[in-house]
Amino acid sequence: MAGARQAVSEARRIVVKVGSSSLTTAAGGLDADRVDALVDVLAKVRSGGERELVLVSSGAIAAGLAPLGLTRRPRDLARQQAAASVGQGLLMARYTASFARYSVRAGQILLTSDDMSRRAHHRNASRTLDKLLAMGAFPVVNENDTVATDEIRFGDNDRLAALVAHLVHADLLVLLSDVDGVYDGDPARPGTSRISLVRGPEDLAHVEIGSAGKAGVGTGGMVTKIEAASIAAAAGVPVVLTSTVHAGDALAGADTGTYFHPTGRRSADRLLWLQHASTPQGSLTLDDGAVRAVVERRKSLLPAGIAGVEGEFSAGDPVELRDRAGRPVARGLVNFDAREIPRLIGRSTHDLARDLGPEYEREVVHRDDLVLLRP
Repeated sequence: MAGARQAVSEARRIVVKVGSSSLTTAAGGLDADRVDALVDVLAKVRSGGERELVLVSSGAIAAGLAPLGLTRRPRDLARQQAAASVGQGLLMARYTASFARYSVRAGQILLTSDDMSRRAHHRNASRTLDKLLAMGAFPVVNENDTVATDEIRFGDNDRLAALVAHLVHADLLVLLSDVDGVYDGDPARPGTSRISLVRGPEDLAHVEIGSAGKAGVGTGGMVTKIEAASIAAAAGVPVVLTSTVHAGDALAGADTGTYFHPTGRRSADRLLWLQHASTPQGSLTLDDGAVRAVVERRKSLLPAGIAGVEGEFSAGDPVELRDRAGRPVARGLVNFDAREIPRLIGRSTHDLARDLGPEYEREVVHRDDLVLLRP
């Protein structure tokens, strides 16, 4: 355990995620004292110049509730987007003022999962974050709630934080909330204890996982935090999950919260986004040979291996690749529109180039744009 906490204290690039309940009142609206307290910790951590931090912050929708006369987070997307539109400006204004106390400039990054699946957008997001850090600014990331649709939403900022940690090649992800770690039961019940170290999913197999908090202003809960921690750990990023009031201790490497040990190695950035943040817009059914080629030999999907197509999608959209029994085996970014696929089915790229033109002599899904969904 000591080695794990030493890895935390030695981390040089860190992503910190904070939830709505840690920044706002239960009635909605930002709590300036809470924001300032968090910024005090973050500014101190980076003050020596050796550590870089990125903040993934919830709170835009919650901050917009009270100004719009709403008492709780609305269920419908349109009113959530309205609240986010009002609240995002308030949230960034609060961060800007709070960081200004330390002569630090805050920079806003708003993302949707659709942005992150697309090659050019993904590259631009990575470049912008790197440049902000290089210029000494403090990036504040949030989901772009004002324009995201149900189909392209991350769903919660815990998962977004895990993906951002991978995007910026972070050495550590810290998930902050109103709970000081993962417990082996309901923390409110006597006799439960904090789990200080998680080496893999098997360590949590017996644990009861709670849902969203009582404040009713966020979307997450312990379930989403553990899922996010698992995503990051599987991508080679260690994670500390603790309460916001213990943020300083956690970043210093103290024995607080729950530490998730890395369980995997880093992969190509976009593949993690593709696997965990994309929503397939359609599906392609593969014949048995194509399934073997894609899954076992890690090959690209060629037109000759397609047996069917479903859905309405455009070139560049994520699609699901299924076997003949309808089981998903992979997900990838398709190179053709759905309406083009039927005339490609079962044909070789050589024949297609001869009959339709050289632009058809290519993969339907390239292996570099493809992630497996089962071993």
